[in-house]
Amino acid sequence: MAERTGRPAEHSGFPGHSGHPGRLGRPTLAVVGATGAVGRVMLQILSQHADIWGEIRLLASPRSAGRKLAVRGEEVEVAALSEAALDGVDVAMFDVPDEVAAHWAPIAAAKGVIVVDNSGAFRMDPDVPLVVPEVNPHTTRMRPRGIIANPNCTTLSMIVALGALHAEFGLRELVVSSYQAVSGAGRAGVETLRQQLSLVAGTELGTNPGDVRRAVGDNTGPFPEPVALNVVPWAGSLREDGWSSEEMKVRDESRKILGLPHLPVAVTCVRVPVVTTHSLTVHARFEDTVTVARAREILATAPGVVLFDDPAAGEFPTPADVVGTDPTWVGRVRRALDDPTALELFVCGDNLRKGAALNTAQIAELVAAELSVRHPGKA
Repeated sequence: MAERTGRPAEHSGFPGHSGHPGRLGRPTLAVVGATGAVGRVMLQILSQHADIWGEIRLLASPRSAGRKLAVRGEEVEVAALSEAALDGVDVAMFDVPDEVAAHWAPIAAAKGVIVVDNSGAFRMDPDVPLVVPEVNPHTTRMRPRGIIANPNCTTLSMIVALGALHAEFGLRELVVSSYQAVSGAGRAGVETLRQQLSLVAGTELGTNPGDVRRAVGDNTGPFPEPVALNVVPWAGSLREDGWSSEEMKVRDESRKILGLPHLPVAVTCVRVPVVTTHSLTVHARFEDTVTVARAREILATAPGVVLFDDPAAGEFPTPADVVGTDPTWVGRVRRALDDPTALELFVCGDNLRKGAALNTAQIAELVAAELSVRHPGKA
């Protein structure tokens, strides 16, 4: 597919653009879904990372058009997503519902825009690479549809650490249990937890069958059961044989990212009363005998990973400490008691940062670097 480079930022006639004389010739970026929870984190990350972009356009649904959001220290007006709004764009980061991405991403790609999509619409498309820059950055260049997919937040919370271990030991089986924050279900999930907490705070609830449910009533939001004072062994929608969509995503996406299409994977996804940051227990079996010492060396030096592992001192990752940070945090590193080829890990990752916005931004930065090599005038 032909990939064009778009117009220089300060030559754009697009309303509300943030072109700047010092950004002459840099790629034009569109953030689609800029007003959502992940979109806002994307804007924070764009303001914190090296300024490689020329114009940054903020696009959203018509009802959000006209709002102003801060990015790179400037107020930028949000415009409605349209074909005209995509004119001259080089790279577009999408954080929109699956059905919106399924419609608009191909339209953008047909206009020469390279799309980095955070929805689930294209993740398992064989013509769309599923990218984690620390694990498989080379796949960004193999995008016949002009679209690159960002993995699910649960997969991303563990895959950077797992990819580093796989590169050394060769993964052959994976068993995972997730402990997923309510923000994985969007703003409705967070609002539901906070409302439920206000109902149960200062009470003796949680001591008799059904007392929490009676207090909460029908206020379960996007969850089938109360999440306050509770854990819910379900995330996503029903799939065949009792599996959930979230569990199938972890299995299928891990296989694709690691290039192991037949990897045996067992997953149970659980929703917990945490606002943001997913946690996972990981049982990983490898090709040969593993040692904790070597595993710790790998994790301690792997890009995007923080090894935080001293149980004697009470040091291991928890969502309360990891939230708002970029890396994957790993602790409780042990060799399995009954299998010298297996490791046990506890992993935490902020599901709105590395689990969504950060990984999307990192992919877009890889594409921008590629464009600057192909078209030096854009750098």
